Amino acid sequence: MGYRTLEIEVISARNLKKVNIISKMDVYVVVSLSGDKHTKQKTAVAREGGSSPTWNFPMKFTIYESYLQQNQLTLDFKIRCERVLGDKDIGEVHVPIKELLEGASKEDKPVQFITYQIRKPSGKPKGELHFSYKFSEKAVEKAVEKAAEKAFEPITAYPMAASGPSTAYAPAYPAYNGYPPPPAATGYAYPPPPPPPQGYGYGYPPPPPAGYAYQGVVQQPQQPKKSKFGLGLGAGLLGGALGGLLIGDMIADGGGCGGGCGGGCGGF
Repeated sequence: MGYRTLEIEVISARNLKKVNIISKMDVYVVVSLSGDKHTKQKTAVAREGGSSPTWNFPMKFTIYESYLQQNQLTLDFKIRCERVLGDKDIGEVHVPIKELLEGASKEDKPVQFITYQIRKPSGKPKGELHFSYKFSEKAVEKAVEKAAEKAFEPITAYPMAASGPSTAYAPAYPAYNGYPPPPAATGYAYPPPPPPPQGYGYGYPPPPPAGYAYQGVVQQPQQPKKSKFGLGLGAGLLGGALGGLLIGDMIADGGGCGGGCGGGCGGF
């Protein structure tokens, strides 16, 4: 957006209406663009001069080209008297900005000196206001100029994402109509469940191997217990076998004496 700088100097006023009957007038001027309170600037108070004060006070305003071409701006001067019980309006002047610009282009001078008629609050003319002004060359705001240049830059490549396999080819699209770009996919919304262990039911961990710690308890390999029943059975069988051998020997010996003793052994 193009703009110009308007520099003015409020010089003096002549033949103002006297609003103080006894005391002298302390006069100042408030200047603004079309009554905009954000652009108001105030001169120093002229303690001398009465109805013909002098200020020589400089001011500066920024004039945007679009408003200037539409003739929507005026430079407003409000002349006031400072008083203890409340300041009082003396008169005012309204000058179209476009009129000032056209006057400067016709005269082809860096600084223009001009005089305008002051009108009282009632609308009747009374007094004169003298000021000078000059316009700077048309300029463009740097922020607007950079934005316009960036809008016409050709797109040569999309920026790559910072990291991650799923975002390696995701272009960083600009926001559209005020909405932020959609977030790039970074993986599953929920992590996949772990695979079940081989040979066991799903969700149940396998038992720990023997001899290793399991939850703070160390299991030692168990030794086979000696069976009392097996020992007794072995001893009984061995005793029976020995007893049988002794009985067999005795029977064999008895049979041998059957012929000699005439059966006097009685079977033993």
